[in-house]
Amino acid sequence: MISYAPLWATMEKKHATTYTLQFKGEISSSTIRRLKAGESVSTNTLNALCRILRCDLPDIVEYIDDGQGQAL
Repeated sequence: MISYAPLWATMEKKHATTYTLQFKGEISSSTIRRLKAGESVSTNTLNALCRILRCDLPDIVEYIDDGQGQAL
């Protein structure tokens, strides 16, 4: 499962708000809603978040093994 918990921590550390993402970074309100709900977003969105916040991908998302997947 992908968690966006690092995103919210990074935003707090950088004093960024969802307003910052929407109006300075052109992230749509529906994408913000998806992030808050823990739903999937595109790699383009992840790229934009890294650019806006000047951070790396691990500062935005983390993978949490929920034990429901099958190993290869």
